[in-house]
Amino acid sequence: MQVIPCAVLALFIHPSTSHNLVNRIFWAFCVYLEAVSVLPQLQVMQNTKIVEPFTAHYVFALGVARFLSCAHWVLQVLDSRGHLLVALGYGLWPSMVLISEIVQTFILADFCYYYIKRSIYTSFICIRRAARSPSSLWSGISEDAVV
Repeated sequence: MQVIPCAVLALFIHPSTSHNLVNRIFWAFCVYLEAVSVLPQLQVMQNTKIVEPFTAHYVFALGVARFLSCAHWVLQVLDSRGHLLVALGYGLWPSMVLISEIVQTFILADFCYYYIKRSIYTSFICIRRAARSPSSLWSGISEDAVV
């Protein structure tokens, strides 16, 4: 569902560098598609209401990586006093790269918030169960580990 809008956007807003036009369009397409590529996974997780721990950990790791990547680019732009944006080309493209990074960061930030919130709650439950019965510690972790 997101492939066509990303392709159309890439046709109109792509880098203005000296590279081949097809390469510039593909680069833009990749940037836009990467920004929204996790939406289907998040929608499935939201609809099923049950998330396997490995999937949750993976999406959380994506969120952390995306946050760090976004912070890196913002700091690079600030450090270079905007010269990095000029190196990416002219027109809307430099802004669209940063907006794509920010969009993906915010999409994953919502999941990361609930992941952390659920992890804190799960740890609390496991500690409480362990206080009741030391033998139920491992069964409590396996039951409550689903994020």
